[in-house]
Amino acid sequence: MAALALVSCGGKGRPKADLAASKITTIGVNSYLWRASLEALSFMPLLQTDSNGGVIVTDWYANPNNPNERMKVTVTILDQDLRADALRVAASRQVNQAGVWADAPVQAATIQKLEDVILTKARDLRRSGMN
Repeated sequence: MAALALVSCGGKGRPKADLAASKITTIGVNSYLWRASLEALSFMPLLQTDSNGGVIVTDWYANPNNPNERMKVTVTILDQDLRADALRVAASRQVNQAGVWADAPVQAATIQKLEDVILTKARDLRRSGMN
């Protein structure tokens, strides 16, 4: 009888949780950052994607206008919130020297620009209400 009483009053008057839109996700990380990262890297071949762990790894990509240089990018999403510090971008660069790919430095501005592109896309997605 007590169980029926508990079931019958189940939840009436109970306030619903108001989750921030940035946290509503069916994946393990912020869905706006995830989608924006995939869009920003869509021109590169993807080697690995893990939406629960928030990791995207591209394969080597050579710009057709500069075939003697190639890049590989790893994006890590660290949080469920849409914040700049929830995104980490790392890149590797190689140049072709006499038929051999040799590691070369990546300019910090290149990584910063990619982070900015991803964050801008993520904010635009949130504003437009797309999840």
